[in-house]
Formats: sequence, C-alpha cells, structure tokens
Amino acid sequence: MTRISTLLQEAEREIQPVFKDIKEMVFLNQTRVLEAFQAVRVREHHFYSSTGYGYNDIGRDLLEEIYARVFGAEDALVRSQMVSGTHAISLCLFGLLKPGDELVAAVGKPYDTLAQIIGIDRPLPDTLADQGVLYREVPLREGRVDVDALEEVVGEQTKMVFIQRSRGYAYRPALLVDDIRQVVKRVKARNPRTVCMVDNCYGEFTETLEPPQAGADITVGSLIKNPGGGLAPCGGYVVGKEKLVERVAARLTAPGLGKEVGTSLWDQRLIYQGFFMAPHVVGEALKGAVLVANVLEHLGYDVSPRWDEPRGDIVQAVKMGSVEGIRAFCQAIQGSSPVDGDVTLEFAPMPGYEEQIIMAAGTFIQGSSIELSCDAPAREPFA
Repeated sequence: MTRISTLLQEAEREIQPVFKDIKEMVFLNQTRVLEAFQAVRVREHHFYSSTGYGYNDIGRDLLEEIYARVFGAEDALVRSQMVSGTHAISLCLFGLLKPGDELVAAVGKPYDTLAQIIGIDRPLPDTLADQGVLYREVPLREGRVDVDALEEVVGEQTKMVFIQRSRGYAYRPALLVDDIRQVVKRVKARNPRTVCMVDNCYGEFTETLEPPQAGADITVGSLIKNPGGGLAPCGGYVVGKEKLVERVAARLTAPGLGKEVGTSLWDQRLIYQGFFMAPHVVGEALKGAVLVANVLEHLGYDVSPRWDEPRGDIVQAVKMGSVEGIRAFCQAIQGSSPVDGDVTLEFAPMPGYEEQIIMAAGTFIQGSSIELSCDAPAREPFA
C-alpha cells in the first residue's frame, strides 16, 4: 500500500494543471445547465410521473425543453422508452433513412452493436441494408477522421453522414467538438442537404460546447451515461433540428402521434436532478480517467488518451497485452465496486457482439458507464 500511495500522491501533484482546467470547464457547463433550469421555471410538480398515453405530460415536455436549451438545439426527445444509446441511434437511422438513401460512416467501421443495425458483416433481417439503405465508410487516417477522403465520398446521393464521437472498442482518440465542426463543414460544403448525425455517447459535458453547437443536425446519447448524472435509471435522448426530431419521435411512437404521447415511466426528479448534476459528475469521471492514465503510463502501460491530452469523452483505454491481463484488470475494478464487489468475472457472450465480452460494472444502475466500470472484448489489441 505504501508504493501505491506514493504513486497516487506523485500523480496527483503532476496532474493538478489538468484538474484546474477540468474545474473551470465544469463551472461553465454547470452554469449553462443552471440557467436553463431557471429559464423554464422548474417546479416540484414537474417531477411527477404520468399514466396512460401521457398526454400533456408537463414534466416530460419541460425536461425536453431543458435538454434543447443546454445542447443548443431546436428540439429534444428524452424518453424512458429508449432502452439504450444504441436504441436511440437506431431510431434516428430508421426514422430518417429510406430505401435507396446512402449512409456514410465518417470514422471507419462503427462499433459492434451499430454494425449489426446497419447490416455490416452479418446478413441479419430488418437491418438498414436489408431495407435497401446503401452504406459506405471512410477509414480513419492515423486515428483521425480523413476529412479530405470524406469530402470525396459525400455526393448528391448521400442522405446522412454518421459521426461516432467516442472510440467504442477501437483504439483511436475520441472526437473533440472542433473535430466534429470540421467534419460538418466539409460535408455541408459538398451537400448542404446531407444530415450530419453524431453519436454523442460518453461525450456529453466533456467540453464546454456540444455537437449541435458545432453544426450537427441530430445528436443522440444514453441517459445511463454522462447526462444521467448517475441517477437516471434508464433512457435516451435525441436533440437537433425540430423537423428531424419530429421524424424520430414518429418512429418511436407512431406517425401523427410523435412527441405528444409517451408516459413518464420513471421518477422524473431523478432525471431532472441527474441532468443538473451531470456536469459535476462528468468532471469527476474525467479526473479519475486522468489519474488512471498518469499512474499506468508511469508503470509502462500504453494508454489512450495520455493523461495530458485533450479528451472528447470519459473513456480511458489501456492496453493489457492479453486476455488474462484484461480479466485481471477488470476483476480489480469489480473488487473496488460498491455493488457486487465479490463477483468473479469471466468473458461471456453478449447481445450485439461477435467476440465474448468481459464487463466490470458494480454499479447502482445496471450497465451505467458514468459510474466506475471497465469492459473489453476478447480481441486485439487487448485493451
């Protein structure tokens, strides 16, 4: 324990300048969220849930107005009926793309669960490919978006460009908001009608701006990640241009019903309070990631991002070198968790993934990755 304490103390001294930057960012984000809450005049009765069809659910509608304000978007859809970030992405893809439309992935091959939705590699029924949506992808260049190649690919036929902000299981940097701005700028120069969609999972509140403020037309994410603040029990969100959000809402419910229905299946106070706390909680997650990166880098591990590099998400990747190394690391995280701390982990099949996955998640909300968690597939680069 003496060696560990010494390593941590030395690391904390070295990373203080980064912690100071995070603190300043949290203050700006917290101020923006507070001002949104005050502007719409949140009251206690907005926390009450509804029943049945959910007509005139004022708490639901006001929450969506807050999300739109904070993200700098025209409209928002924030619902418990979205079971995950992947589900929110799927709603957007199927709601906005029709047979014959072309979808272009700007950051190379999407992560496993999204690849299945598109219909890459596996001939599953009811995928985008199965319904006649055309697909192309632009490989990364040295881990970054190849905007020159992307501009060449985008044409009159391109209905949507998909921008995955976080790394997924790929060993590449997360996109910064400025990276997203550059992608959108180049795409719109080629075809102003192309919809630029951002998968914002793990990226919310890691900078002082969000993708809609960088020109993204539609942005999606999960509430059991950053914006839920560790309190949201489930759900997802979609923010962006009003007409696009309306189409996604119609896909979630039914044409003609859209956002007007959908009862609140949760204690709305948790969703409001979680979103209010999210800037602070994300800041703490970033501090933890910076500390881990610094300590493990000094111990000789390959980490991404390095402790002093800019961060576009809360994910810290570490190469462990082998399946056994991954298992040992994940087990250490599990053993440090407040829930299921005594559970022994193993790699196992998981819906949506080709390889077996190991997941340390001793979390209060199942699978909540704004809480301390760690997971990896049994494949190279064993990160």
